[in-house]
Amino acid sequence: MTQSWFPEKMLRRLLLSILLLLCVNTWAQEDTGTVSSEPTNNVDDLRMSTPPPVSGAAYPTETTSQARSNYLRGGLTFTSTYIDNLLGGSGQKPISDISYSIVPTIALDETTTRLHTVLTYSPGFTFYDRTSSDNQQNQNVGIDFEYRLTPHVSLSARDSLHKTSNIFDQPDLIAAAPVSGSATPSPVNVIAPIADQLSNTGDVELTYQFSRNGMIGASGTFTNLHFLDPAQASGLFDSSSTGGSAFYSHRISKRNYLGATYQYQRILAYPQGGQNETQTQTVSLFYTFYVKSNLSLSFSGGPQHYQVVDPPFPTSSAWTPSGTVSIGWQARRTSVAASYSRIVTGGGGLLGAYHSNLANVTLRQQLNRNWNAGLNGAYSIYKTVDSFFLFSNPGGHMVSGGASLQRTFGTHINAELGYTRLHQSYGGIPLVSTFPDVNREWVSISYQFARPLGR
Repeated sequence: MTQSWFPEKMLRRLLLSILLLLCVNTWAQEDTGTVSSEPTNNVDDLRMSTPPPVSGAAYPTETTSQARSNYLRGGLTFTSTYIDNLLGGSGQKPISDISYSIVPTIALDETTTRLHTVLTYSPGFTFYDRTSSDNQQNQNVGIDFEYRLTPHVSLSARDSLHKTSNIFDQPDLIAAAPVSGSATPSPVNVIAPIADQLSNTGDVELTYQFSRNGMIGASGTFTNLHFLDPAQASGLFDSSSTGGSAFYSHRISKRNYLGATYQYQRILAYPQGGQNETQTQTVSLFYTFYVKSNLSLSFSGGPQHYQVVDPPFPTSSAWTPSGTVSIGWQARRTSVAASYSRIVTGGGGLLGAYHSNLANVTLRQQLNRNWNAGLNGAYSIYKTVDSFFLFSNPGGHMVSGGASLQRTFGTHINAELGYTRLHQSYGGIPLVSTFPDVNREWVSISYQFARPLGR
């Protein structure tokens, strides 16, 4: 296999050296078991934030009035959904159906002096009125934790696992499509109408604030997409990705952060009897402006090198510009998150590497004590980097949008209704090219409870 222009061994040594440096400094510092003997406001002024361009976390979509920690949460949701194109291009005409879903949820959100942990488990059961053969059982598991090893060193990790036959079967698409300030490969680029699939996304990050205004960090990421029944996903392929990054961040002032980052990604796609490999390496400068503590604007950009290995075809490689712009705002009654990225990526069901333009936006508004509204939209366009790859899809685009309205009754009962529209255009994938539009309307009723921890 052709070697990358920056050998993987050198990358591993670089990341290992940074992690070793962080560990040595961690062991060398006195661990008193508390954050600091200084007043809390002084500690907060000294502690740096991890800017969105180098943080693996998504922007929050809840308003600050809805944000709570140290709770055990649970609930049960019943949803009825009408969809006008259930099976995509598998028939002579679109097939509509009504589905009924039962989704129990349990979540633990706990905060201590140095550790914040969120654990979520949500299985689901969906039954179709006309096409009972597509009845499904879903699994959704998530973990998100942040641990302050010392006042200057923090460790964070996130992982989410989804087993479903339709990633759009969640009534609240705002929660299902998080917006991030960094450009990372998505486990899913093309949405198959009905296809049993298993997707997994995870990342871990270690940061070290070595001075009042200086921070370094290293992270590792992975994604995985597996179609359990290939016959349901004709034209799509299993894929996986692994990567690592290192960054330096400097706080120019209380509200201004400037830094640089290096990122490596290895993306694999698995056609029958073969393997397609894409490697990308990106060097970027980033700038984040915290307009207020709850409002930030970020920019990042730099050169990206990609290399595509697809035997027996010649290896393809080139340089291309990349960049990301994002904004996040979390107020008492309103939250907004939006991002735009231009990168070369691969996988996510597609074979090969693609010039990608990706945009996402979410809006949540608490209208009053009992009413909440939400809007979301996404746009993506993919164009193959090399049309000479015989089995590579030429590319395409996706546009989606949704709206929801929620009403609470007392402290435990919620009712929600919403609408989603999805349009996909990919010439080489019959599942989505024959009938490219999907419309979904749903109504749900849920019972929820929250119990405070340690009180």
